[in-house]
Amino acid sequence: MRLTKRLSLFAAAAAITASTAAIAAPTFINVLTGGTSGVYYPIGVAMSQIYGNNIEGAKTSVQATKASVENLNLLQSGRGEIAFALGDSVEDAWNGVEDAGFKAPLTRIRAIAATYPNYIQIVASKESGIKTLEDLKGKRISVGAPKSGTELNARAIFKAAGLSYKDMGRVEFMPYAESVELIKNRQLDATLQSSGLGMAAIRDLASMVPITFVAIPEEVVAKIDSQAYQAKVIPAGTYDGQDQDVPTAAIVNLLVSHEKVSDDVAYQMTKLLFDNLPRLRTAHSASNDISLEAATEALPIPLHPGAERFYKEAGVLK
Repeated sequence: MRLTKRLSLFAAAAAITASTAAIAAPTFINVLTGGTSGVYYPIGVAMSQIYGNNIEGAKTSVQATKASVENLNLLQSGRGEIAFALGDSVEDAWNGVEDAGFKAPLTRIRAIAATYPNYIQIVASKESGIKTLEDLKGKRISVGAPKSGTELNARAIFKAAGLSYKDMGRVEFMPYAESVELIKNRQLDATLQSSGLGMAAIRDLASMVPITFVAIPEEVVAKIDSQAYQAKVIPAGTYDGQDQDVPTAAIVNLLVSHEKVSDDVAYQMTKLLFDNLPRLRTAHSASNDISLEAATEALPIPLHPGAERFYKEAGVLK
């Protein structure tokens, strides 16, 4: 009888312990960004802090990655909860475009929000003599990590302009900061970078070396085989020594999650994003272009149900 009573007490204690553990189980939120010298990273750090301070039980982290393609593959395998990615990369991921870095369709990814545009920024040292896309022939250029969102942008731009990597003197597949250092050391002539305006790496380069911004004419943008690209302008004065508007192409960035993230967490991540836009804008000026009104426009993948709930409450969706 005593043994039975003891066993019952042990069972009850175990049940209480298990219940308490379940209630106290942390919510892990890993924010997948990009290189630390880009725009994704500082905004991702701000988001991580916002989520950590406002989602009960949240354990947040920020992961620097090779950006879009790597982020989307990580989400598909459940190794992150929210990530930045370029709209054209998200579209390729959903369709399983192998040449873009996706061996099969990534059917688990879900949209949280359309955010700010990435501008294609082609920067050359003034001494290289590069002024136009045609001038890149025979020159040394960096185009981002292999099959990164930036590198896929480079392929699309060059193809539309009637160019290919074979036309270049040398092509390096390097991230932002490394590319800039090589230009400073006269080991590269130019770099193509896909990022929000005012990115740290180009600001650094412009402060150290006389540079030229290479225009991407509107007629070239029109030839790109994707609806994700739009003709835009880098406004004069965005960087030191840039005294004229520069025509270019832009692609919207998306925040993406996956279907295994709970509806409640996805709802909170979406709501907190828009409740804290002033905080994100202090992290990086690219966040100035994030708006609730444009958050659900032209998404190439389904919205996460949690995000959809928020947008319906906010009156953005019916």
